[in-house]
Amino acid sequence: MPKVVIVGGGFAGCAAAVSAVRAGADVVLVEKLDELLGTGLAGGVMRNNGRFTASEEALAMGGGGLIFQIIDSVSPHKNVSGFPGHAHPSFYYRMLAEPVARRVLLDLGVEIHLESRMVDVTMQGTDVSELHFADGSRVAADVFVDATGTSGPMGLCAKHGNGCVMCILRCPAFGGRVSVAAKAGVKEVAGRRDDGSIGAMTGAFDIHKDSLAPEIARELTEKGVIVVPLPKEEADAHGGEQLKLKTCVQYALPAFAENLVIVDNGYAKVHTSYVPLHVLRRIPGFERAHINAPLAGSRGNSMRYLAMAPRDNALRVRGVGNLMAAGEKAGLFVGHTEAVVTGSLAGHNAACVAAGKEPLELPDTTLLGDILAYVDDLMRTDEGMTRRYTFSGSTYFERMKERGTYITDVDAIRTRVRAQGLEGVFDRRIA
Repeated sequence: MPKVVIVGGGFAGCAAAVSAVRAGADVVLVEKLDELLGTGLAGGVMRNNGRFTASEEALAMGGGGLIFQIIDSVSPHKNVSGFPGHAHPSFYYRMLAEPVARRVLLDLGVEIHLESRMVDVTMQGTDVSELHFADGSRVAADVFVDATGTSGPMGLCAKHGNGCVMCILRCPAFGGRVSVAAKAGVKEVAGRRDDGSIGAMTGAFDIHKDSLAPEIARELTEKGVIVVPLPKEEADAHGGEQLKLKTCVQYALPAFAENLVIVDNGYAKVHTSYVPLHVLRRIPGFERAHINAPLAGSRGNSMRYLAMAPRDNALRVRGVGNLMAAGEKAGLFVGHTEAVVTGSLAGHNAACVAAGKEPLELPDTTLLGDILAYVDDLMRTDEGMTRRYTFSGSTYFERMKERGTYITDVDAIRTRVRAQGLEGVFDRRIA
């Protein structure tokens, strides 16, 4: 049985594991933290705008689309109204998602190693032959998937952001990100902001609901989302600048500068990169507000898009024969949905390559095939490297609407996938 090792247990890595094991590979998933789901541990929003279409397309294709069913199972708020600029979102409880995902992966036969930090690789020609870990162990495989993300380590957050804010990735405790692609000799690239600076800042932080005024916490739990106007002087001094920093371009709207837009993810998730605590506590109902994550979320947030690997549209890393990229490692993609769908293809194609077969390149008549080709082309331009691409907003969502690919009829989405011969494609055994 061909062996696939996936490095990074975030949404992309978990989806890759599902697809690879369903394709018939022996799958090992390694993660440096003590939990899976990566930045999904601080997430909360799914199925907003075109992400609904992308989620249903992924479910129709099978494989890692199973992750969407897991998240749906821990989403108390579905098809919510009142979230500015976004239709039919779901909000999941982030503290409930990881145990469910871990159990599902184990039941599928994925071998999971937590607190396992990859630090180096052995190369055999242009292939990776084995991984080296911080504890001195080594693991060999036929094919590897780099789902290590683009955030951290601490020095890069200090250089390009506001320092280490002790985010969910917990580099001080578990060590910083190490990229398989970089260790294999691949020259990675970084995204830029309009002013030429490197990276982008994660776009939200969590407040403990119990530290809010009871009426605010109660309304949030009941409705799933609340919009709290900022005093004009605070919005003028703080909100507008936040829009320039955010990774999440789909939330770079005036409503997110003029208000605190808060969703219920088990905590109170505030959709702005950070608000100084002394400013936050001047807002009525937030006088006792306690920021939960990141721990220094009153001063900043984690930096992202610092290390992306060039890849083809089958998600094979250019220059390395047996390495696939998934999630943010594969480009300037924003969001958990984008991580899941790229992970699904990367895991399937890892199994293909491990079995000596050609990897699958999806047509641009699918959302996943189109966004991979579209982003790859734009990332070859200076302007394209300053953008972020997501199914839920900005450049790519506008493309979906222009092409007529943004639809919410589940039967129609499945019919479209079936007509292309791709229904259940990621459930088909390769090996």
